[in-house]
Amino acid sequence: LDGLVKYGCAIALIMLVLKACGVDTAALWASAGILALVIGLGAQSLIADIIAGIFIIFEGEYEVGEIISIDDFRGTVSEIGIRATKLLDAAGNIKIINNSDIRTLTNLSEVTSIAVSIVSIAYGADLMKAEKVITDMLETLPERYPDQFSEVPSYLGVEELGESSVDLKVTAKVDEANIYTARRILNRELKLALDAGGIEIPFPQVTVWQGKEN
Repeated sequence: LDGLVKYGCAIALIMLVLKACGVDTAALWASAGILALVIGLGAQSLIADIIAGIFIIFEGEYEVGEIISIDDFRGTVSEIGIRATKLLDAAGNIKIINNSDIRTLTNLSEVTSIAVSIVSIAYGADLMKAEKVITDMLETLPERYPDQFSEVPSYLGVEELGESSVDLKVTAKVDEANIYTARRILNRELKLALDAGGIEIPFPQVTVWQGKEN
């Protein structure tokens, strides 16, 4: 609406100035059809952007403030213009995408997002004890972090038997705006809980053998 008003006022101002200068604006309007045809041939992409922008607004595909993903670029919609849409990512980068170039879009704000955390334990660790430590800790998260977790996260079990570790998977249903914060909290709380339970979290180690001197 802001863009339409701005361009409409600019056109009206130009016509008023021309009329004040003695130009026959009626003749200009009469030739507007030919002028529009000439401009249209050279500005087809601009017209396509405007039409696509109108459909975006009226169909409500996304709104300012929502988090969307376009061609693997995830960001918050900061502006829906008459020609382009502006996205702001977590790093503060602004991506400007022509409305007619938007082909594949995912509105992440309209669905519940899943924060995923994978934690590894040593093969020698007690798996059942580790699972109990994790599930007990997860029960406390909604109370301690109500802004990030509206329900208790889920422990899904053994994700993979790695080369040097057993990988366990935890997921949580969160708002898309909180997905990275929730993931960091999960990682932190899992580390603290396993440390407190005496469960070893493996890490790469190198053993060096030193030969005897001759």
